[in-house]
Amino acid sequence: MQFPAVAKPPVGILFDTALDRIDEVLALALLHGLEGKGDAHIAAVCVSRPDLAAARFCDTLSLFYASATTGAAAMFMHRSPIGLADGKAAATPAMLSGPFAPASLVKSIDDTADPATLMRNELMAQYDQNAAIVLSGPSADLARLLGMYGVKDWITRKVRLLCMTGQATPIADWPTPVVTVGPEIGEALPFPGGSMAQDFAYAPAHPVVAAYRAYKTMPYDAPSCAMAAMLYAARPNENYFGVSGGKLVFDPRQKERVVTAYVELASAKPVPRKPHRPPANEKKKDEPKRDESKPAASQDHAVRF
Repeated sequence: MQFPAVAKPPVGILFDTALDRIDEVLALALLHGLEGKGDAHIAAVCVSRPDLAAARFCDTLSLFYASATTGAAAMFMHRSPIGLADGKAAATPAMLSGPFAPASLVKSIDDTADPATLMRNELMAQYDQNAAIVLSGPSADLARLLGMYGVKDWITRKVRLLCMTGQATPIADWPTPVVTVGPEIGEALPFPGGSMAQDFAYAPAHPVVAAYRAYKTMPYDAPSCAMAAMLYAARPNENYFGVSGGKLVFDPRQKERVVTAYVELASAKPVPRKPHRPPANEKKKDEPKRDESKPAASQDHAVRF
C-alpha cells in the first residue's frame, strides 16, 4: 500500500505512569482524545509498576479507541506494545480490577515490553524536537532510559519537553527542559465527576467510566494533576498555563477553558485513525551503538520474549 507524502506529524507523546490514581486514567483518556483530534500521536505508554492489570487496562483503552478504524485501514494500525515494569507483582487498585470491554489482548508479561527499551525505540522514530514525555509516578524507567548507551544524545535531539507531576522523583542530568506540575494545580482544576454520566454516555460500557466509579464512591470530582501535565505537554502554546521557575502555574482566569478541554478530550468519541510513519529521512541517521554488555534481544526488541 502506497502512502502519500505527509507533513511533520503532531507531537509524539511518551506517557510513563504508575496508573494508580484516577487522574492518570483520565490523563490517558485525554491523550487518546488528543490523538483523535490530530493534536498528538501516542508514541508509547509505559506502566512503572509491575501490575499486569494496569497494562491490560492500557491495552483495553487502546482497543476501545481503535474500534472506530475499520476496513482496509485497520490492517495497517499496528498497536505499540505496553511497557510494563518487571518485578514482584504489585497490588492492583480497585479501579483497574475490571472486567473491562473490549477484553485486553495482554495475557502475560510476555505480551508487554521493557519500558526503557520501548521508549528508546519509539524516540528513534520521532522527528527532531517533536517528542514530549509525560511522567506521572516513579522515575526509574526514565533513569534507565537515560543510562542506556548513546541514548542521552537521542533524548536531547528528539525530546522538546519532560513534563512531570509532583509525585515523580527528579532525574539527575536529564538533558531537556523540565516542567513540574504540583498537586495544587490538580486541586485547583478538578475534573467534574458529573461528566461521567453526561459526556461519556455514548458508550454503554466505557472503560474510563468503569474505572472512575470504582476508584471512589460517587459522586466526586477528581484532582487533575496528570491531566494538566498531559494538556501542557501537547498544547504548550494554548496559554492554558504559565511556567515560572520550571513549574506549571495556574491562572484562575483560564479555569473554565482548562476544565472544558479536560472534558472535551477525555470524553472524545473514538474516531478513525490514520497510520503514522516515522521520518524516513531521519530514522536511520546516527543510530546509537549497541551496548555489548547486554543481550542483543534487549537492545533491538522492546517486546519480551
